[in-house]
Amino acid sequence: MRRLVAPLSALALAGALLAAAGQSAYAADTLLSQGRPALASSTENGEAPAIAAFDGRSDTRWGSQWADPQWIRVDLGATATITQVKLQWEAAYATAFQIQTSPDGNAWTSIYSTTTATGGNQTLAVNGSGRYVRLYGTQRGTGYGYSLYEFQVYGTSSATPPPSGGPGYVYANPPVTGVVPSTKVPPAQNPPVTHHEFQANCSVSRTNLNDDPIVFPGLPGASHSHTFMGNRTTNAGTTLASLQAGATSCITPGDRTGYWMPTLLNGSTAVQPDGPQVIYYKSGVIDYTSVRPFPPGLRYVVGNPTSTLDEFRNHPGAVEGFECGDSVRNWDIPANCVAGSQLNVRFQAPSCWDGIHLDTPDHKSHMAYPIVGVCPADHPVAVPMIEFKMAWPVSGNMANVHFSSGRGYSFHYDVYNAWDTRVLAALTSHCINGGLQCNPRGFDQYKPDRGAALNENYELP
Repeated sequence: MRRLVAPLSALALAGALLAAAGQSAYAADTLLSQGRPALASSTENGEAPAIAAFDGRSDTRWGSQWADPQWIRVDLGATATITQVKLQWEAAYATAFQIQTSPDGNAWTSIYSTTTATGGNQTLAVNGSGRYVRLYGTQRGTGYGYSLYEFQVYGTSSATPPPSGGPGYVYANPPVTGVVPSTKVPPAQNPPVTHHEFQANCSVSRTNLNDDPIVFPGLPGASHSHTFMGNRTTNAGTTLASLQAGATSCITPGDRTGYWMPTLLNGSTAVQPDGPQVIYYKSGVIDYTSVRPFPPGLRYVVGNPTSTLDEFRNHPGAVEGFECGDSVRNWDIPANCVAGSQLNVRFQAPSCWDGIHLDTPDHKSHMAYPIVGVCPADHPVAVPMIEFKMAWPVSGNMANVHFSSGRGYSFHYDVYNAWDTRVLAALTSHCINGGLQCNPRGFDQYKPDRGAALNENYELP
């Protein structure tokens, strides 16, 4: 990854010091942007994501492609009065840019504009309001792209502080506390570690059922149609106890987890994945030795049925999008797939847990994505990163192919963990912590001397 680090010019440094001296008027303002959802017009080789400019770390950055214009925006979650913006540029900075606000992410109002910026650390006094704040760059100061270590937005939000308890919160017992996100880089090994994962191969267990025990618990028929995999008993009334008592369509008997996703339709005809589907359990963090097994009953939703194409394309879990035949990295279902091919999607889940809640009212807030390979401080517990790799037997003209939730970019899925704790712990330790590329037995065919976590019946020996 390209890294440009240069000292501030005397002029930029003086400007930064003067700005710092005049910050007392904003002492009461709140940092509103840190950890908030972010999008960008592009990323530099996919290695410098937008969220890295809002993580509070000066060792990560957003970097754009080497072209004008480019933009990066943050969703503050509610309308806010914006009074100050701080920018910490890498050496690849913007000479000309605007700070813009928007109520809806579509119509933008400029609250700051310059054509003579010199990079470095900038503190900008602004006056505006909006839910979304965007930096819109029109002229780069170097031949590289735009590169920001931090983009901080200060002001006063209309949102009330989120509750930490009450209806919709399910607590882990016991909670996992005292964890500091690991920044360790595991030492090199010979042979080298290239993967840290195992597979859960699961077939369809229930079809075309309008139930969702996470989003609509106890309300049969309240959701759009879902295709279920894994546990064979999953329905609107599902609980951890019912899953633990249920049978499974997964190859590994100890995996009684409920997995489900919107049903794929060709016109009005449901299309079901054929045969065992690949559900990876991976490390989402650089320090794969720090990954812990899921706690029993952890549940969450990955993705959003109301997502726009742009949001799906920029989603931290949209690892490859849709593909069929030679058509790859589509952010909606392709218009045509070569006859005889399959429609595939790969989509990754968050893998950092707050250590406290098994579920939250939005079914997402207790989970977070790593930022450049490290869990954020408020979600410090690294857990396995699930990656769905689904394949549907549909090809040819795809004009009428869609999900029960909508267009292809509405794809999402749900996970309700009910693994046998000993089996999950064995696979996590042997395969993820051990740096192996395992099948459902916990066996790495490229490193056969390491053995397997489970026996030939996919059970603990």
